[in-house]
Amino acid sequence: MMFPPHASTISHVKMQGNADYFITSGDKIRFFFEKGVFDDKGEFIVPKQRSLNKVGHALHAYEPLYKKVTHSPRIQGIAKKLELVHPVILQSMFIFKQPGIGGEVTPHQDATFLYTEPLGRVMGLWIALEDATVNNGCLWFIPGSHNSGISRRMVRTPPGTFPLTDFTGREQTYDDEKFVPTPVKKGGVVLIHGEVVHRSAENSSEDSRNVYTFHIMESQDTRWSPDNWLQPTEELPFPPLYTK
Repeated sequence: MMFPPHASTISHVKMQGNADYFITSGDKIRFFFEKGVFDDKGEFIVPKQRSLNKVGHALHAYEPLYKKVTHSPRIQGIAKKLELVHPVILQSMFIFKQPGIGGEVTPHQDATFLYTEPLGRVMGLWIALEDATVNNGCLWFIPGSHNSGISRRMVRTPPGTFPLTDFTGREQTYDDEKFVPTPVKKGGVVLIHGEVVHRSAENSSEDSRNVYTFHIMESQDTRWSPDNWLQPTEELPFPPLYTK
């Protein structure tokens, strides 16, 4: 992915520092940088092409290539094999794991951020655009952890308060020895249950680990929490996965 030539270093730093930049990104394509890529003046201290952490969260709606991939017959076929009746697309991201500086993603459950009633209605699809290895930051999972529910939620705070989101409950402590690495070859797809505990290590290697990932929800008989950070908008309701 090419770095946008019009991107202003200073303006993006300031915007990202504003929590509103994140919470209003659900129906937009926005750029999020790795930590430590700017100096005190907002100038890059790493090459621009290695500065991004992710791009999100509406690639599936506005970027033709990713829209095509998201609605592809193979993806729709996976959903149909899982007997999803009315799956909708919640969000999408191009996630970079930059060589040498790609940050750690700590243990978490997607349902902490994408909560539904009942639980078990959200699934992530994680597509490896390059080989994902133990050295460059592949996913690690705790087998069976999707059966234990969730203990923490990220929710919107009342209007006019700051921060704009907060956590309720607390993250459990996980035994590192229970995590199992999941290396994936380029082109492979990992299906991620909304409640499975997973993480990825920092990338200390010289190889990047880029992925395209998106989340879908079975909307039939499902209530999307109005407290979730991500909300459908008039401009972009959650689009159906299945296309005619």
